[in-house]
Amino acid sequence: MTNTANAVTAADELQQHYPSPLKEFWQGFAQNKGAFVGLLFMLLVAGCALLAPWVAPYSPIEQYRDHLLTPPAWTSGGSAQFLFGTDELGRDILSRLMYGARLSLFIGLCSVVLALIPGVVLGLLAGFFPKLLGSSIMRLMDIMMALPSLLLAVAIMAILGPGLLNAMIAIATVSLPAYVRLTRASVMTELNRDYVTASRVAGAGLGRLMFVTVLPNCIAPLIVHATMSFSSAILEIAALGFLGLGVQPPTPEWGTMLASARDYIESAWWVVTLPGLAILFSVLAINLMGDGLRDALDPKLKRAA
Repeated sequence: MTNTANAVTAADELQQHYPSPLKEFWQGFAQNKGAFVGLLFMLLVAGCALLAPWVAPYSPIEQYRDHLLTPPAWTSGGSAQFLFGTDELGRDILSRLMYGARLSLFIGLCSVVLALIPGVVLGLLAGFFPKLLGSSIMRLMDIMMALPSLLLAVAIMAILGPGLLNAMIAIATVSLPAYVRLTRASVMTELNRDYVTASRVAGAGLGRLMFVTVLPNCIAPLIVHATMSFSSAILEIAALGFLGLGVQPPTPEWGTMLASARDYIESAWWVVTLPGLAILFSVLAINLMGDGLRDALDPKLKRAA
């Protein structure tokens, strides 16, 4: 019994000195107060987006003709019936913000995934075959990066036409070069490591070397960049919606709400300000989360701390 108790005590002490990777990651992330606040805000936004059919007070397309451009409830002339006021067609802004969050977050997430998967594959090919494929792949990515991202997205939308799927394809295409360059740089660094040489000597095939041996060690910078590009995707879909090339009315989306409200900037500030603040705070929160992920996943920053 004494030996068992001593073993349990030793195991507890070892766990205290060497916490699990998940616990260590959370401790590093939570130390960044801005990242923690950003996480809480995005959990709130995501919760409102997922539960919008149940928590939104009204339908996002229902019009109340007796309440056109009603101010928010806390201002003069406001109504408690509409907490954030109504737009030019009498639609509840709070409900439209909640439903708009669903589309903005969904498009941002899908765009990141659509850019991440081919970007990682192309980056791996460019890193493992620098002479055969690397040069041509990187020159193509350089050409794409030479064009302003929004201009390239608008050009793609002009070819494909407006719509939800086309907007995701356009944003993913714009984001692709950064994933390819980041993956290739990480792969080129990892290929010089001893564990890769050992895997090759052990007879590991090309597919195993690429996706099992090297890729897991390149995940950390990709996660950080994917988080940052998530916020960029939200901004870009809002810009496309503002230009009339993204989600089409009357479907609620933050950029589309801004586009339809630009004629009321002076007469009804809340119609423009509230969707703009939703975009601003969401992008800021995601960027803060990206900083926290970088601090938690970067071994150099951990050693410096």
